Amino acid sequence: MVVELQSLADVAALDFDDIIDVRAPAEYAEDHLPGAISLPVLDDAERARVGTIYKQISPFDARKIGAALVAQNAARHLMGPLADRSGAWRPLVYCWRGGQRSGSFSTILREVGWRVEVIRGGYKTWRRLVVEAVYDAPVPSRVIVLDGNTGSAKTEILNRLPALGVQVLDLEGMAQHRGSLFGAMGDQPSQKAFEGRLGMALARLDPSRPVVVEAESSKVGQCRLPPRLWRAMVEAPRVAVRAGAEVRAGYLTQAYGDLVADKARLRETIARLRHAHPSDLVQEWLSQAEAGQFGDLALGLMRHHYDPRYAKHRARMEAPVEVFDAEALEPADLDRLAAQIAQYVAGA
Repeated sequence: MVVELQSLADVAALDFDDIIDVRAPAEYAEDHLPGAISLPVLDDAERARVGTIYKQISPFDARKIGAALVAQNAARHLMGPLADRSGAWRPLVYCWRGGQRSGSFSTILREVGWRVEVIRGGYKTWRRLVVEAVYDAPVPSRVIVLDGNTGSAKTEILNRLPALGVQVLDLEGMAQHRGSLFGAMGDQPSQKAFEGRLGMALARLDPSRPVVVEAESSKVGQCRLPPRLWRAMVEAPRVAVRAGAEVRAGYLTQAYGDLVADKARLRETIARLRHAHPSDLVQEWLSQAEAGQFGDLALGLMRHHYDPRYAKHRARMEAPVEVFDAEALEPADLDRLAAQIAQYVAGA
């Protein structure tokens, strides 16, 4: 049986016990369908070897060797990851373009007795749907941008809004990055994987309701925002959280506790600012980090680095802003701000 995917809504509606990506591990690592598991029928070296034989010797020899390798790897999967699957198990299989790799593996699974289906067009179908959603189609909902200077707890407020009935796009969550030089949260996804997450999030939006997006530059870490979304954010009305510098500095030392606890990483990150600031100022920040003066460090970074850049970025925005003041950024204050913003969004 063949599954036809016409939209990302079809991807979200897939109802299988497992979605199996049989491509090589490097292909899977770059990007894959949501929830797919990796059971490669050719590993990276084997795929390269078969490709070389195909080009330099003959397609027949490549297919013969490839078939032998697929059979060996399929046997390992059957005796390993799939050993506990019952007779009622229903898998969906795909490869690069729905060709020999998925066809060969699905044939073996069918011979076992499982009801197997294959995605027509394979990964290329998924990628085409993602590109259409994030690059070609307009953003389905009207965008409202959640703004505020560094340390104003925008991400925490954004994450409170869904419980209040507000649609959001968590770009930093999708990109695994807090959107600043100090914002790394481990390895970021590839650009393709980021676009896949974004595409699925856009597909889930209700077009009749606005969506709130945190203010970002055109890149979140190394992940680039698609031009249509970026333009929608530039033109969108904004709600901004305004808090004093001391309040924001205190919040930052808590929110970036992972970085504060890793002095070597903190020093390395500060040193990367040498190209943008006088050496004596950067040295002052390094000394503050070494002495554990994290509040002073946060104040200095905001005053000389982040706040001026936010002001420059904000000058490019084209719509009016609604300001919400915060005297503190404790959990109760964030709850109050989220409720006020949710009420504003509902009436916008």
